[in-house]
Amino acid sequence: MASAGRLSIEDLAREAREGTIDTVVCAFTDMQGRLVGKRMTARHFLEVGHEEWHACDYLLTVDMEMEPVPGFRAASWDRGYGDFVVKPDLATLRRTPWLPGTALVLGDVVDHHGRELPHAPRSILKRQLARLRAHGLVAKMASELEFYVFEEDFRTARDRRYQDLKTAGWYIEDYHILETTKREPLMRALRNALEGAGIPVQESKGEWGPGQEELNVVYAPALEMADRHVILKNAVKEVAFLQGRSVTFMAKWRPDLAGSSCHVHLSLWTEEGDRPAFVDREDPEGVSTLFRRSLAGMLAVAAEATLFLAPNVNSYKRFQAGSFAPTRIVWSRDNRTAGFRILGHGRSTRIECRIPGADVNPYLAYAALIAGALHGIEAGLEPPPAFSGDAYKDAAVPSVPRTLGEAIARLEGSSVLREAMGEEVIEHYLHAARWEQGCFERAVTDWELIRYFERG
Repeated sequence: MASAGRLSIEDLAREAREGTIDTVVCAFTDMQGRLVGKRMTARHFLEVGHEEWHACDYLLTVDMEMEPVPGFRAASWDRGYGDFVVKPDLATLRRTPWLPGTALVLGDVVDHHGRELPHAPRSILKRQLARLRAHGLVAKMASELEFYVFEEDFRTARDRRYQDLKTAGWYIEDYHILETTKREPLMRALRNALEGAGIPVQESKGEWGPGQEELNVVYAPALEMADRHVILKNAVKEVAFLQGRSVTFMAKWRPDLAGSSCHVHLSLWTEEGDRPAFVDREDPEGVSTLFRRSLAGMLAVAAEATLFLAPNVNSYKRFQAGSFAPTRIVWSRDNRTAGFRILGHGRSTRIECRIPGADVNPYLAYAALIAGALHGIEAGLEPPPAFSGDAYKDAAVPSVPRTLGEAIARLEGSSVLREAMGEEVIEHYLHAARWEQGCFERAVTDWELIRYFERG
């Protein structure tokens, strides 16, 4: 019997016979971090789908609007947009309690010879985890996801062009119990649904913005945590929809309100996963050489990796001074103005990267941070002294890229990430980012109309 919420193939077969599960959502993650795939009957999944299923290869070349972006090497009109193969990872098979009679399984995208496609997000993370294992290490990680909740459903919000929406709260509510009680029917349903899906929840809390929530799940090995992240994000949207509400994970949905972040926590452990590699009791600060080198590597490549931490035009609107979103690539101990914050002690010692927003694809962000840590380990880097004070005010320290265009330029010049992730992967995601930047540059925004229509 699998653990609570998780299913073995034998569990699924039994529940299919009993009629308690009749549908399996078979999915993988696209470049934007969304779940895409098919719904199979449980019978067909047990007969055929548990081994593999096929999908159009354009799914790893489309933009947010599902537009087939021209110019990719991996798939194009010239190549006929054929199929690739998805191999379900049965270790991810689980119930989805918020959808009656339904289970979910995630898969790896492979070619017709069974080789994982290098540009698939899950493959990118798995490659970095294999590099870690070569050093006898595993990564344990956690995502802290924030989002806004609205009274309107998704269709109503769309019909209103996302203007004049009512947030499910009306004042700054950080940690407020009374205010979050107003959303407890949604948040309780989410916590219980995730627990029922085998994703252990730590807590939910009110964030700074009106109607803004944070939902945290227990840390896990990096691949498992990335899987939890994408399932959690999808579940939040689905449960909100089922309750007639909407949510957004935009990094900055309104200029005068707090952005939504995804702080990522990372620690390295011995390959058996039972001994923390960041700890050295003989060190005056209790941290190991491996910790310092990992931190130094992440700092060294942070600007080059920002495209994987802040993937959209909107992501960069969040980087504002005095907003609790970082603007400087520095590290500090428990200082929320820094891009990297060191937390915990002993076994809980970890590095928190505060750069990603809630719009991040976790597989890509985790892979980039691990690649940075490996760079520091392999090059024997040492971090600068810890920063103290208000990092927003110190113009002498390195800055987080402030636009998508700047992030593209930094990644273009990154020999470290090209070597770590492969030329094919870097060019694939650069091409997607250039397309996104071009779409934005051609758009005429409401801001422009208000500012220039009459007076320009």
